[in-house]
Amino acid sequence: MKLKKSFRLLILAGIASTSLMGSVSAQTMSTPAKQAILIEASTGDILFEKNADEKMTPSSMSKLMTVYIAFQQLKSGSLSLDDEFTVEDSPVWRRWRNTSTNDTGSTMYVNAGDTVTIADLLRGIIVQSGNDACAQLALAIAGDVGVFVNMMNDEAANLGLTNSHFMNTNGWPDPEHYMSAHDIATLSLAIATEFPEYYPIFAEKQFSYAGVNQPNRNRLLYRDRVHSDGLKTGHTEDGGYGLASSALMDGRRLVLVVNGMTSDNARINESERLLNYGFRNFGIYDMLKAGQTIDQADVWLGEDATVPLVAEEDVTLSMNKQARRNMTAKVIYDGPIAAPIQKGQPIATLELSADGMETKSFPLVAGADVDTLGGFSRIKAAFSYMLMGSAGD
Repeated sequence: MKLKKSFRLLILAGIASTSLMGSVSAQTMSTPAKQAILIEASTGDILFEKNADEKMTPSSMSKLMTVYIAFQQLKSGSLSLDDEFTVEDSPVWRRWRNTSTNDTGSTMYVNAGDTVTIADLLRGIIVQSGNDACAQLALAIAGDVGVFVNMMNDEAANLGLTNSHFMNTNGWPDPEHYMSAHDIATLSLAIATEFPEYYPIFAEKQFSYAGVNQPNRNRLLYRDRVHSDGLKTGHTEDGGYGLASSALMDGRRLVLVVNGMTSDNARINESERLLNYGFRNFGIYDMLKAGQTIDQADVWLGEDATVPLVAEEDVTLSMNKQARRNMTAKVIYDGPIAAPIQKGQPIATLELSADGMETKSFPLVAGADVDTLGGFSRIKAAFSYMLMGSAGD
């Protein structure tokens, strides 16, 4: 028999750590962006999304994968920021050098014969969005741009980026080069959390190379109200204006991706608006602590009439503050539970729901062992149950 018990769940004390992916916001917000996603970093909860899993032209936001691989190499010790690389007069350099007859897009202005450090190449990508810097960094790491692109696709698979495929290192338009806003947000979050020693480069507001000083193209860094510290702009005719951004406020980090905007001002203003929306309207709530007793379940032919139902793991949710006030919980199990029961045995489910929130389900386990009744007591209990039914019905 399926039993359900409903009650109002109060905020529980303690620190929770469970990461939960899912949309937890009533979609009351709208955005002119063609694709967008806003994620709470500490929980992985999606606060807002629009066409987030749609394959799109990522433009220079693709460079985040180039940077991610470089950061991996740095962290493993295979690469050092001080390592030097000599730029050769090769087809790769000639393809991306800045001349009046060559369409190269944004550039760091590396010249053939330059000896450039890995640190400079990274800043040429992150701050200046240099397409030439991406190509030279790929050569420095893999020895061949094609090999490096294969590394990008392999790493996308490792990260679970199911709507991403790379054809180049910099996001140059190609029909087979695409990402989704969700994938870019996942990659952005990985960069911010896995590489705290290198991530601050994204907040640097300018960088000079070859006598040319260039400001960071992410103008959200200059908006003090939103506390942004990264990450990467993108623009092509097909993709429009995009921005993968992140902001840290009062210990909370939000990650946002917008794409398909009509101008640089539009993407900056919309990013600021959505980040402020997330900080203002959502909170982080510790809902359950591992081992906490949630309810009691009726037991069939056991030495104890009930068994405690306890949370299997800590649970933390990012929720709309208004929706949190009306959250309800249901304990669901097939009861009564037949003895014997072992402590830790999964026997029930806790469902959390609120207006505008996708229902969340969490396992509940037995909080104690319950042995089977023996002999006459077992017969008596079974007969009594047939006559009277269970108190839990």
